[in-house]
Amino acid sequence: MPTRVIPPLDDPATLQALFGAVAGEQAIGLAVSGGADSLALLLLAQRWAASLGAAAPRLQVYSVNHGLRPEAGAEVAMVLGVAEQLGVRARGLVWTGDKPRTALQEAARAARYRLMGQAMAADGVEVLLTAHHRLDQAETVLMRLAHRSGLEGLRGMADMAVVEGVRVHRPFLGLDPKALHQVVGEAGLVPAQDPSNQDEHYERVRWRKAMPQFEALGLDSETLALFAERMGEADRALAQMADGAFQTMVRLDGFGSARIEREPLLALSPALAVRVLGRVLNIVGGRQKPRALGQVERLQQALASGTQGKATTLLGCVVREKDGAVAVAREPGRVLPPDLALPPGTELVWDERFLITNGSDEPGLTAGVSDYLPRHRLEEFLGFKVTAPAEAIRTAPIVRDAQGGVLSLGGWSFDERIRVQLLVD
Repeated sequence: MPTRVIPPLDDPATLQALFGAVAGEQAIGLAVSGGADSLALLLLAQRWAASLGAAAPRLQVYSVNHGLRPEAGAEVAMVLGVAEQLGVRARGLVWTGDKPRTALQEAARAARYRLMGQAMAADGVEVLLTAHHRLDQAETVLMRLAHRSGLEGLRGMADMAVVEGVRVHRPFLGLDPKALHQVVGEAGLVPAQDPSNQDEHYERVRWRKAMPQFEALGLDSETLALFAERMGEADRALAQMADGAFQTMVRLDGFGSARIEREPLLALSPALAVRVLGRVLNIVGGRQKPRALGQVERLQQALASGTQGKATTLLGCVVREKDGAVAVAREPGRVLPPDLALPPGTELVWDERFLITNGSDEPGLTAGVSDYLPRHRLEEFLGFKVTAPAEAIRTAPIVRDAQGGVLSLGGWSFDERIRVQLLVD
C-alpha cells in the first residue's frame, strides 16, 4: 500500500496506480454516500475508466439511504444525478425496518454492506471500491492501539479485504483527504455533510478531532499510515512462521476437533504460540471472534505457567490438557445450526466449519447436529475406535436422507452423493 501519491490525481499514470489492481474486473462497484471522499472516488474512477476506452470495466454506483436523517433521500438523489451526468450506472438502496437504539453505526455499516452485496450479486459485480483514505487509516490504527490490538489489528485497513461478505478494494489509503476534496471542488460539486461526522458520541470522531494534537508532535496521518504498512509486513512474516508451526504440531480430525502437542507449542515464542492457538480456536469454534486477542493470550499464559487446570471454554471451544497435548473441541450448548435442507446440486457452509455438498439430484437431504450419537454407533459407521472428545462428537454435522439414513458424519461421507470438507483457512 503506497503512503503517498503525487498530484495531479487525474494524471493517467496516477489513475492507473490507484485503480490498476481492479483493471481486470468485468464490473466494479463504487460505494458513494455523497460526501467529498466518495464523490472523489466516483469522479476519479470515471476518469480512469474513460482513459481505458473499450477495455474499461463497467462501473456501477451504489448509494445507501439509511433512513436515519431527513436529508438522506436527497443526498442519494444527488449521487444518482452526478452519476448520470458522468454516464455511470447507479442504484439507490434503502435500509428499511426498525433501527437499533445502541451500536447504531455498527448496525448501519453492516446493513450498508449487506444491501450493496445483494445488489452487486444481482448486477454481476464482484468487487466494491470505497473511499477510505490516509486519515481514516490513521484513525483506525490509533483506535486499535487504544484497544490493545496485536499486529493483525495494527496493520490497519487492508487495501484488499472481505467486509461483511463483500470483496472490497480501498484505492485511496495512501491519499491525503485534502487532495480528494480538491478534486470535488474543481468539479464544481457540493458534497453532502453528515452531522454524525462531528458527533463526539462516536469514538472515531473523537480520534479525528484529536489528530491535530498528534500532528503537532510529528505523529501525522502519513506517519501512522507508514506505521500500519510496516505492521502489515511484520504481520505477514509472523503469519508465515505461524503457518509452518500449525502444519507441524496441529492435528485436526473429522469431527472438527484439534490436538496440539503441548511441548512444541510452548517452545514457540509467545507471539507465535498465540497465533497458532488463535487459528485453532477460530477453526474449531466456528470463527466467532477472530480478533479476541487478549483471551487467546491469557490461554497461552495459563498453558505456559501450568495453571490451565481443568477444561475451560473460550470462543466457542472447550479447551483441556490431556496426555501431553492441548485438546480443542466445539463447545456444546452454543448456538449451532438447526436442521438445514441440502437441496440437489447445492453446497452448504455448516457452522462456519464444514463445507457440505450434495452432488446428486435427490431432494429431502438434511444436515443437522449429531448430538448424542453413542460411540459404539459411531464406531460401527466409521470402522475404527473413536477417541475424539465427547463435545466434538456432539457438535459434528450429520447428513440424512428423507428416510433417515445416515449419508455422512463429521468429515466422513458414506455415500458418493455427499462430499464434506473441514474448512481450515
